[in-house]
Amino acid sequence: MNKSQNKPSAALRVDRLLANLGYGTRKDIQTLVKAGRIYLDGMPLRDASAKIALTSDLPERLRVGGEKLDPLPGLTLIMHKPLGLTCSHREDGPLVHDLLPPRWRLRKPIISTVGRLDKDTSGLLLMTDDGKLLHRIIAPKNKIAKRYRVTLARPLSGTETATFASGMLMLDGEDKPLLPAVLEKAPHDYHAGTQTEDTGPVVFLTVTEGRYHQVRRMFAAVGNHVTYLHRDKIGGLHLPEELEAGAFRVLDATEVDSIFSPAQQSGT
Repeated sequence: MNKSQNKPSAALRVDRLLANLGYGTRKDIQTLVKAGRIYLDGMPLRDASAKIALTSDLPERLRVGGEKLDPLPGLTLIMHKPLGLTCSHREDGPLVHDLLPPRWRLRKPIISTVGRLDKDTSGLLLMTDDGKLLHRIIAPKNKIAKRYRVTLARPLSGTETATFASGMLMLDGEDKPLLPAVLEKAPHDYHAGTQTEDTGPVVFLTVTEGRYHQVRRMFAAVGNHVTYLHRDKIGGLHLPEELEAGAFRVLDATEVDSIFSPAQQSGT
């Protein structure tokens, strides 16, 4: 007999599971159960302390207040981050976490951004409660490529592609050169759609590091200035065209795996 086929799913008490998902304290959950507000497979639950298997179909089977259960732990989101929001839990001002359902901010483990996009950068942002996945993506040794659409104040001089690819460019205030990066001009028929910020020369830059304000500082080092910055790709995962600024959705396992696709190392 193949033991792996009969491996039981992890299980948690109902009150603990729902508390971890941000639905309230365990006492709150017990109150919901007593009020007949929690259903499993169409039947009201009677015992908040009952253990329930964390199977992939549980969000479809469990209802809280008439709505299906939020995604279970192991959640990874893709967000189209708009300008003006900060990737933080605690800083002042608008935060990317404000775009999530309010109770998702109470989840345990917490949902964290996978790296950061600064306040003045838009585009593809990953968020997850999976610490191992987060560190796998941001670990420098894995060299996950990140592509940015860059709008510049001035046209390229012609030497930037070789400079960025050389692996010898030093940023101001640092003592270690950057890893090689891929610079590409936007196609002649390139159109940014509704992105009115693209009013100057547009290029694409693919980097495998995540130093502080790296892309902006790279162009400053070659005498140019970034007027608009937008990330459209991490590894083999592209920002979907239909995902509007401020929107997000849950990634499936295949999409998460695409982040680590061999194609990630190219600038395509």
